[in-house]
Amino acid sequence: MSSQSSERKSSQFVLPGERLGVIEEFIPDAGTYIKDGIIYSKVVGRASVDFLNKRVSVYSLVHGTRVPKIGSIVLGQVSNAQTQNAGVRIFKIGKKQLSGFFTGILHISDVQLRYVESMFDVCKPGDIIRTKVISEKNNVYHLSTKDRDLGVVYAFCSQCGHMLELRRQGMHCPRCGKTERRKTALDYGRGGII
Repeated sequence: MSSQSSERKSSQFVLPGERLGVIEEFIPDAGTYIKDGIIYSKVVGRASVDFLNKRVSVYSLVHGTRVPKIGSIVLGQVSNAQTQNAGVRIFKIGKKQLSGFFTGILHISDVQLRYVESMFDVCKPGDIIRTKVISEKNNVYHLSTKDRDLGVVYAFCSQCGHMLELRRQGMHCPRCGKTERRKTALDYGRGGII
């Protein structure tokens, strides 16, 4: 170890989710996340351990890899909905398609300024939704649809699967006639996915 201890950095190839160290040992930096006090790689790349400054980071090997950041406008598909929150599989940041998927959570308190009784009035599984990343904890992105241009951009009937049309009294299915509720983006159904 004597030859390495004089070196400032050590690097190795890592995959997302690979353990890099613990927070008692190192300060997590770019390309990492923490879960239960353990530092993991967020991307495919080279782990860089700076022993002098006690920092660990991962530099992506995939050029142009995009990872959601706080403030990013993202597009995803609702994977599940419960009374208080909905899971979202993020597949786009801005106008750029992602090579993988990231997981996001939309909590009922981050939907809109006025009171919302249930997430089932906001979105349903299968809907395409535009949200903003407001925080990140344990590699899960916390999302918001409080702005007028955020919300469901394409909704599908929970009964027959047909795309819903936006009407004054709510979302209407032209195929089976069912009426549903959603928190829609200003440009709902107009093909403007971000």
